[in-house]
Amino acid sequence: MDRIRAMQVFVQVAELGSFSKAAERLGLPPPTASNAIRALERQLGVRLLQRTTRKVSLTEEGMLYLERCTRLLADIEDTDVMFAGPHGNPRGVVRVDLPERLARLSIIPALPDFFAAYPNIQIKLATNDRFANIVGEGIDCAVRVGSLADSSLIARRIGEMEQVNCAAPAYIARYGVPRKPRDLEKHMTINYFSSRTGRDIPWEYMERGQLHMVKMRGTVSVSSSEAYLACCLAGLGLVQVPRNGVEPYFASGTLIEVMPKFRAPPLPVSIVYSHSRQMSPRVRVFVDWVAELLGDSAKSV
Repeated sequence: MDRIRAMQVFVQVAELGSFSKAAERLGLPPPTASNAIRALERQLGVRLLQRTTRKVSLTEEGMLYLERCTRLLADIEDTDVMFAGPHGNPRGVVRVDLPERLARLSIIPALPDFFAAYPNIQIKLATNDRFANIVGEGIDCAVRVGSLADSSLIARRIGEMEQVNCAAPAYIARYGVPRKPRDLEKHMTINYFSSRTGRDIPWEYMERGQLHMVKMRGTVSVSSSEAYLACCLAGLGLVQVPRNGVEPYFASGTLIEVMPKFRAPPLPVSIVYSHSRQMSPRVRVFVDWVAELLGDSAKSV
């Protein structure tokens, strides 16, 4: 078996955690898959996989090799597509990192349309609110909400999200309705802490064109947008969230908007990706699709 085919076997075994499943996906006899990995390990002089009767897992060297193999195989696939002519359809895996709430509300519901247009692309989707290491984790592109720290990544601004202040009726019944910034001294918030710094992000509001930040009291701090909203619904404090994610709650009375004249500034929405190599066709079409999708609705996201 040639080296490239052996790499493909290794990637499948690593992702599926099974020689038999990898062999089935690739249409190979199971012994052929096992022999391919053994041959790779002999050539490299290292063990790539730990094998037990129950599972297959990567060694430290295997994790490093997987990252390199994934990139190399993607480059080979992109080269094939490049010379496939004007009718070539992008194909392959796009590794994407998205904020969990944005993914659930906006991007995932629209994915059937994307797959209808690009049936040969597969999406490997990570949804969380931490700032993943795009280069180190082999991520092709990510959507970021909020101000971006200085970095070597390319950032494409695609829109912004209007923010609102809100609370649950149970909270209002206990603490009353805050109407002005000075009222915040008597109120509680759900604190949201940065995955980068570990520090709580202060409460923000605009007044007469000036940005003000207030450190508020709170009994709960979270790093997840879903947990942030859940704590608010439980009546634990005030929150600042994008408008479109809570419109249904406003309509049902489950949440109440407060201090509408003192909102936080809109959150910028950007797509970021590495400039370390030329963007592949499969990543380019996905980035353009997300930009159009969120650009059309970002102000109401």
